[in-house]
Amino acid sequence: MTKATILLAGVNLFGAARTVQDVVVYGGTAAGVTAAVQAARMGKKVALVAPEKHVGGISVEGLGGSDIDNHDFRNSIAVGGLALEFYTRVGQKYGKPKPVWRFEPHVAEAVFEDMLEQNHVPVFRARRLKEPLPSAVVWDEGKRLKAIVTESGEVFEGRQFIDASIEGDLLFAAGVETVIGRESNSKYGEKMNGIRAVNDYRQFPVRVDPYKVPGVASSGLIATIQDEEFGVPGSGDARVQGYCFRLCLTRRPENRLAISQPAHYDPAQYEIYRRYAKAGGHLFAPQENVPNGKTDLGSWHDLSANLYGMNSAYPGGSYAVRAQVYQQHLEFTWGLLYFLAHDAGLPESVRAAWRAWGLCKDEFTDNGGWPRQIYVRDARRMVSDYVLTEAHTRRVNAPLVEDGVAVAYWPPDVHHVRRIVKDGAAYNEGFVFGGQEWGPFSIPYRALTPRRREAVNLLAAACPSSSHVAYGAVRLEWTFMALGQAAGVAAALADGAVQDVPYPRLRRVLVEAGAVVSVQGVTGLAH
Repeated sequence: MTKATILLAGVNLFGAARTVQDVVVYGGTAAGVTAAVQAARMGKKVALVAPEKHVGGISVEGLGGSDIDNHDFRNSIAVGGLALEFYTRVGQKYGKPKPVWRFEPHVAEAVFEDMLEQNHVPVFRARRLKEPLPSAVVWDEGKRLKAIVTESGEVFEGRQFIDASIEGDLLFAAGVETVIGRESNSKYGEKMNGIRAVNDYRQFPVRVDPYKVPGVASSGLIATIQDEEFGVPGSGDARVQGYCFRLCLTRRPENRLAISQPAHYDPAQYEIYRRYAKAGGHLFAPQENVPNGKTDLGSWHDLSANLYGMNSAYPGGSYAVRAQVYQQHLEFTWGLLYFLAHDAGLPESVRAAWRAWGLCKDEFTDNGGWPRQIYVRDARRMVSDYVLTEAHTRRVNAPLVEDGVAVAYWPPDVHHVRRIVKDGAAYNEGFVFGGQEWGPFSIPYRALTPRRREAVNLLAAACPSSSHVAYGAVRLEWTFMALGQAAGVAAALADGAVQDVPYPRLRRVLVEAGAVVSVQGVTGLAH
């Protein structure tokens, strides 16, 4: 590599202050933490470069329910390695001898911080890649990344790189093929991808008139409903499943921050909730489901705080666009909580229930009690030579995976992507969940590696090569931790291209670290 080659990227590495590492991890998600910790434990010099100020992903931003052993199947059998260590450490914070699957955000953050500090991983916070993203990557020869550059001009040079962001920003910056949205069913021979012909799951159980003047289509649509055609069932689009806040609320007076009326409150934004309640719909409500009287208030209902169809600009958007999407969700959700507690158009029983709740004084203390991130359930996904598809999620006749590095033990789970008008009523479209055909499956190492012609020293830990439907079974925090650990091992072992890491050696290191890498090797899992 010559100095001229570096200057073509617009960065003079020889004149810039730089940090040289064995492994550079980009993304402060749960996958980013475990990737960095694992590589450090293998004696590598590691830097965790986080666009976030608080690392740990959505687990430290309100998702205290881990989707572990909370359904009619026991999936904790697939939790191992650093993921199991995380939940065990959470249990220790609560004085419990066993892993704890439900926890408060600040406890999760403390555990992640402990893991990073004890393994001497330096964390560079609030460091976003330089925009436009392709300008953030400095190349060596032979499709090898040399360094990444942040907005402030900091240069992080490394031998191996891991993209642990949900957004796949480093993959995109490096020119690795990524995709946003739903593929057509025909692309990978799937049944549940693309526009859903029928959506009964999490559908409105009551008829809700979608028009500003009921019954008058020419009056326009009420808020949260998109004005677009249904489309052709099975065809693809650029839609992603709805985002929301994982709200941490409490009704304990000593820790409760009242939900005040927001500055730009517009009750007309919530007309659909009035009509839904008036028609007999049952509005969602908080309940204590994590320690110390707090909630992990998710949104998966027919009508809740999921803003279906209102996040399409986020996945491929600039930082400014993403900030706008965050602010839109914040203002809407803040107003919604106030509305549910005070609007005269709702039953008093609903208002009384919501008035009892408020934000927590001891959570998100630098953001007024509000999570600093919305729950980005998916954004970009890598497209590699090997793609996980709906076929992998099937209980019977799934493709054989011989290079497994983690196990996904969750059904395809994709929330609605939009709310439109169908047959003159509000209609949610896009949800995929469960069914009788799904089963746990091994995630292959090949799904973490890009095509050799695109990059040879870059791995994907949180947006592996997968279809829209398959990613819905992968996108759990503990699965991300497992994928992060696998990427950390691979980066530490790589002596050349990540595509050439010997799988037997990779598997051996993972198994010795307690990771669950294959359904074939786990008692009770046959797939």
